[in-house]
Formats: sequence, structure tokens, C-alpha cells
Amino acid sequence: MCSSPHIVAIPFPAQGHVIPLLELSQCLVKHGCRVTFVNTDYNHKRVVNALEENNCIGDQIHLVSVPDGMEPWEDRNELGKLSESMHRTMPEKLQELIEKINNQGNEIACVIGDGSIGWVLELAKKMNIRRAAFWPAATALLALLFSIPKLIDDGIINNDGTVIKKGMVQLAPNMPATDGANFVWACLGDFSVQKVIFDLMVNNNETLKMAEIMVCNSTYELEPAAFSFVPGILPVGPLLASNRLGNSAGCFWREDQTCLKWLDQQPPNSVIYVAFGSFTIFDQIQFQELALGLELSNRPFLWVVRPDFTSSDTNDAYPEGFQDRVGSRGWMVGWAPQQKVLSHPSVACFLSHCGWNSTMEGVSSGLPFLCWPYFADQFLNESYICDIWKVGLKFSRNKSGIITRNEIKTKFDRLLGDENFKARSLALKEMTMNSVREGGHSNKTFNSFLEWINT
Repeated sequence: MCSSPHIVAIPFPAQGHVIPLLELSQCLVKHGCRVTFVNTDYNHKRVVNALEENNCIGDQIHLVSVPDGMEPWEDRNELGKLSESMHRTMPEKLQELIEKINNQGNEIACVIGDGSIGWVLELAKKMNIRRAAFWPAATALLALLFSIPKLIDDGIINNDGTVIKKGMVQLAPNMPATDGANFVWACLGDFSVQKVIFDLMVNNNETLKMAEIMVCNSTYELEPAAFSFVPGILPVGPLLASNRLGNSAGCFWREDQTCLKWLDQQPPNSVIYVAFGSFTIFDQIQFQELALGLELSNRPFLWVVRPDFTSSDTNDAYPEGFQDRVGSRGWMVGWAPQQKVLSHPSVACFLSHCGWNSTMEGVSSGLPFLCWPYFADQFLNESYICDIWKVGLKFSRNKSGIITRNEIKTKFDRLLGDENFKARSLALKEMTMNSVREGGHSNKTFNSFLEWINT
């Protein structure tokens, strides 16, 4: 047994992938491992800048970086272009890094690669290093990706991922249903981007088979049907900093802690928390309707408005007089310490884009949701929240595709006026958190993963 196994961990370069893998790394460090955590150069700078003096990752995690092959000015939100560039550039750079570490006498015990970048597992196999895959999203999404050949055979999609049979798709009872138009690859840009992403996903399904073990940020209790569908994956979630009494790390923006003091001044169970993750962008009309819907709610709200959240300058995007009218009832920040916000007793509900991290964090805090998915796997997660777990509501759009201020107010009133939503949310929280406690399902599978690393 290694006295202190040295692990190399590589996330896909998006915040929703970096945060949970860094959290898993911190859990492994707590149990005697050392981790070299490899971001892209671009994201490494963002993570380090956001950590600032509040470096909560300790000295057993070494943050390093390799280039992603893109120029500094290129748009890394173009996921097809980014993925292709990474595949061209990063394997060679990662191999050089691993060889350098090994030559320094810090031999790598295993590589943990994000399940979205299977070439990491391919490289580790080539270098004869033990390898694990980490899946940061819902297991139901992995089930959908593994079902691509069947979707083609059933005539739902063709060989390039284009949806040819419209309608809802549900792989099995008690699994989330999703509209084919919202398949993860089908809502990531124009057709050429969709084709690139689809081909990468098909290839990734093959390279994932090179993993000796696969763990994920979920719990068996939340997704029993999905785990039956993909029996080889081990749940170790929810991966939350609070589980180890620590602070979350891996954000790309500096967290504004002032909102916690503002929350302290609000009545219990009164605040609407509004956050759309790191990718969502609103046009001016939708941004203003959301603002006016929050104003109409007559409830205190905490709204995360990233600097790049609207297609125009954020300060000019608010409706005229909005900030004066809402006054101290509304608090807007560029980025928030989300796990601390969601667990704050003043927060009543979560208006979310339904990214998997946000979904797991909201569920683990016992909050009901208002769901506003933007792209990728978020529509699948919305189905879990509203259709399977029944702890949230969906919005309806008008003929122009806009979610109006009145629709927003109506759904706030309905969600917060029905105590059954809160009751179901609290029951779901208890079930989910039991999984990471001593003797729980995720706790046991994490210990099995530790044993695998140490053998």
C-alpha cells in the first residue's frame, strides 16, 4: 500500500466540471492522498485569482496547468472548437507533465480523468498508469449517451445526431424524459457545432471503456433507475464542501461575501435565490422581464448577475428605475458563495438553470426549485426536479419564446404557496444527505474507491 498515493486529476475546462472534481480531490486528500490538479492555462489563472488570499485547498493539492491550444482571445464558450483544440494539444502536454512528475520521484499512482474527455484515460492506459473516470453530471445523462446506438436503431436520431423523430424520450420508467430537440448535443450551437460535439461524444463512449473504475457526483437514492441502467458507475455524491466542514473552491469568479451579511438580515425562509451558472446568457428583453418578475414578486431576492450575463452592458441592462424601486429588497452580486447561500435559513427557493452542481446543492439544502434550463444536460435535470422528484416547477414561454414577468410572479406564488413542495424538498434532502453519512451508500462507495486507489 502507498503511504501517500499521488493522483493526477484532470477536469473538462468548465466550472461545472472543475468544482466537483476539485471537491473530490479535497476528499481524497483528507484521506491521505496527494493530488496534482491539472487545469488549462486559461482556467488555472481564473481559479487562482478567484481563490485570492482565501486559499482553502491546502498544501496536498498542487494546482498546475497545460495549454488548451486556443489563442488567449478565442471564445472558450464555443465548446466544439474548444474540445477539438484540447484533443489536438493537451495529450502531448499532459504526457510531458506526468513524465516530469514521475522523473522527480513523485510517481503517479493513478489518473482521474473527467468522463467528458476520454482521451485522458487513453493516455493513461498508453503510459501504463491506473485510471479512473469521474462523471460530474447526472448518471441519467451517461445513460442517454450510452444509448446513442439504440436511439439511431430506433430511428429517433440519425448517424450525425440529428433528431428525426420528434417527441419526448424516456429510457426507462422513473428516469427523466427529455424532448429530442433538447438532447445534450442538440442544443450546443448551430448544426456544425452539434455534429462536432456528437462525434466527440460517440468517440468518448469508447474511450470511457478504458476506465478501470468510474465514480460520479450523484447518489443511488436520487437516481435508482439510472444506476440500474448503467450498473458499473459508483456514486460518491453529493460532493459538497460542507460534508468535510470546508470551503468550496474552483470558481472562475471571485465570490462576493457581502450577500451573506445581507441574508442574515432577512426573515427566515423568505429570500428567492436566482443564479444561472457560468454559461447562460440573456438578451435584453428576457433580462428585463426577469428583473420585473423579481420586482413583482414583492419578496426579497438575491440575484447573481455575472459580468457577461447579458449581451449588453449589465449596468445598462436593468429596467429604468428598477434598482431604486427594489432598494435593499433586492441584492445583486457578480458571483456568490453558492453552497453557503443555499444552506442559509433565509433562503426559501432556488431559481436555477438546473446545472447538475446547482441541482445537487439545492437538493442537499432542502430547497424547492423554479427551473430555467439553458442548454446541455439542464433540460434532463429539470425533468428530474419537476417530474421525478416533484420539488420544482417549470416556466412556460409566450409565443415569442419569452418567459414573462407575470409568468415568473405566478410561478413564485404557486411554488411558495404550496407547502407540499417544501415538504418533499426536505424529505429529498434527508435521503440525499444520509447517503454521505457513515454507513450510507455514497460513503461506502467512496471508501471502496479509496481502497482501489491504495491497492
